[in-house]
Formats: sequence, C-alpha cells, structure tokens
Amino acid sequence: MSAAAVLNPEPAPIVACTVSRDVSNFDLLIEDMEAELGESWGDLTFEDAVVFLNQPDAETLEFVAIAVDGEDEHDLARISGIITTAKEKGIRVILIAEEVSPIALHQLLRLGADDFVPYPLPEGALHEAIERLGQSDLPPELPAQTGESPAFKASGGRDGVVLPVHGFSGGVGATTFAVNLAWELANPEPNKKNPVAPPRVCLIDLDFQYGSVATYLDLPRRDMVFELLQDTAHMDAESFKQALLTFNEKLHVLTAPNDMLPLDFVNGEDIERIIDMARANFDFVVIDMPSTVVSWTETVLSHAHLYFGLLELDMRSAQNTLRMIRALRAENLPFEKIRYILNRAPKFTDLTGKSRVKRLAESLDIAIEVQLSDCGRVVTQANDHGLPLALSAAKAPLRKEIQKLAQSIAELNRAAEAVSA
Repeated sequence: MSAAAVLNPEPAPIVACTVSRDVSNFDLLIEDMEAELGESWGDLTFEDAVVFLNQPDAETLEFVAIAVDGEDEHDLARISGIITTAKEKGIRVILIAEEVSPIALHQLLRLGADDFVPYPLPEGALHEAIERLGQSDLPPELPAQTGESPAFKASGGRDGVVLPVHGFSGGVGATTFAVNLAWELANPEPNKKNPVAPPRVCLIDLDFQYGSVATYLDLPRRDMVFELLQDTAHMDAESFKQALLTFNEKLHVLTAPNDMLPLDFVNGEDIERIIDMARANFDFVVIDMPSTVVSWTETVLSHAHLYFGLLELDMRSAQNTLRMIRALRAENLPFEKIRYILNRAPKFTDLTGKSRVKRLAESLDIAIEVQLSDCGRVVTQANDHGLPLALSAAKAPLRKEIQKLAQSIAELNRAAEAVSA
C-alpha cells in the first residue's frame, strides 16, 4: 500500500441512509446507525432524498431508514414518493415511525416498506430489522433447513384493515360493538355520486370460551372451526372459507368453537395465519377479543391498524385500562394504536357526567375519542333476537354512532388507497 493511500484513504462506500425531516429528532436512530454501520451511512432530508436516489452514488445503497413522526403526516405524498423511488431502484426500506396514525402507517407499509420499527427504538430493534433484510435475500429453499415449511399460503388479492375490539372489563359491550361495527362496514350507505362496491368484511370471534358473536347473529357454531384452529399450519383459502358462516349474505363470520377451549389452545403463529388469511380475502377484518390478555394478544395488536378498547365510566374500567397501558408499555408494545371508546356514556344534558368523563381521560392520560349512548333494553333485545341494531332498531342513537364511526373508517381507508394508487 502506498503512502498516498494511507494519507488519503478512500472514503467507505455509503451502504445506507436515513431519510427524515430532521434527523436530530431521532437521536436513538443516529446512535444505532453508527453502531451498525460506522461511517458507511449518511442522512438525507425529504427534499434531498428523491434527487439523491436518482444519482449514480445511490447504486451502493442497500437500504434507507425513513423516519417519520406525527408532524410528517401532512407530507405523506412526498414520503410515499421516496418509498416508491427506492423500491424502483431495488433499495430496501425500513420505516421508523413515532406517533403516526395507524391509517397513515398502513398506507406507507402498503407502498412496499420492507420492515417497520417503532420509535423510540427498542433495544436491538434496528439490528434485527437489518438482519431480516439480509435473510429475505436468501433463496426460498434455505429457510426450510431450520424447520418444516407449512403449506399455509394466503391468497385472495386483498390487503384488509384489521380492527380488533377489546373490552377492558367484562360486560362493557365489546361484542355488541364489534358485531354492529362489522355490519355497518359491510353495509355502507349508497353513494349516488361515487358508487362503489360494498366492501368484503370478516368478523372473527377469538373468545374461545365465552364468545357470543354467534349468539348475537343467530348463527350455529360448527365443529369445523375447532378443526381449523387445531391445524392452522395446513390451512388454505378454501378450508378457511368453509369454516366461515354468512349473515344475510353480506357479513362473513368465524364464530367461536362449539365447545369451550383454553385460550392458549392456539399460539401467536396460529393467530397470525388466521389474520393473514382473512386480510388476503377481505377488505375489513373485525376481531372480537377476549377481555383476558393472553400470549397472542401481542400478535393481534401488532397486526392491528386500529385497536378499539372499550370501557365504562366506573372505577373498575379505569383501573383495568391503566393496567393494560402499563403492561403494553413495559413490553414496548405499540399501545398508541388503541382508540378508547366509552360505552354507556352520559347524556348530552348530564353536565356532571361529562365532567367525570373529562377527569377519567385526564387521570389515565388518554383521549376518549368516541362516546356511545346507553340504549339499555333495545340493545339486549337486538342481541337476544340475533340481529344487528340496523335491522332491529335502526333509529337507536347507539346504532347511528357506530354507523358514523364505520363511515369514517371506510372514508379514511378509501383516501389512503387513493393516495397509494
């Protein structure tokens, strides 16, 4: 090696870049990039990213880490363009997101981001994401050496929105909400100006012990559901559809099994296969969760676009909600996906009740985004007759509130699809 080479060493090739509005807002990302890549990385602003990606210098890039936060949601079009350009150039994309709404996150992931890591970065999360990028380059026959590859394969050409519903206390009306939300999503109000085909909706009851979706829709419980849960590794689109029942030819339902099963009868991999299969064949997947937190609750939460948490205006619900938030934070799970819904909320004229709602939200440090009316006997009668509120009490305030929420979700999803199209 010549003396000139020692005095003027060639700079290490840039193999990765961070892309953000201001990389100084992501200190942990800077530290992890330096730990993983030394000096072989650079940082770009959104303005510079597209220009650089189209230059010859970008040919050495293996991946870009696009870091976004809540303030960047107004700039999704430009960020989407960066992801699209990177994918066209064969550059992998890791998405780093902090306090980004689930709808925006879903849109960015659908554009082709190869991996997602929440911010603040959990210990070793960036390292694991980079490793996964390398593993995905392996030929398909190599992973089989580590274990038997299942015959499961999701197909159907869709990419459904996952909406779990979790009651933080027993009897808060989570199943009633899940059933009626699913029905309203499957039956949108006709739009004469912009007619669209009704979305395909699947309602899944994952409360294997006391699940009552079948009761609320007057559907039989079939042994085929138990067979499906018993061997999800060999599930295909046909066996999954055979386990479903249809309510009024518009809503597809996977009921709870006929017999009571322990909640650990399935594991995270089983639940992931079911969710992936449902997403591939439906536009919306509503999941009625057990109130108990189990090992696969994390799996459902990680796949959720919005995670609805129902509570009431009482001490029991407040304490359970606080326990849930603490548990998720302790495990570095995305608790920000939870949207809190207050059922049996005080009436408009109940000023004392409204003050209690405000104090509840402040004490838990949460935002109660939806308040549902208490319709009492009307709801009980609808559930006993196996009918959604839209078919038994269409003018009930609770029905109108759930209908409005379903319309909002559908409109946000259409807007996200329009931007990504």
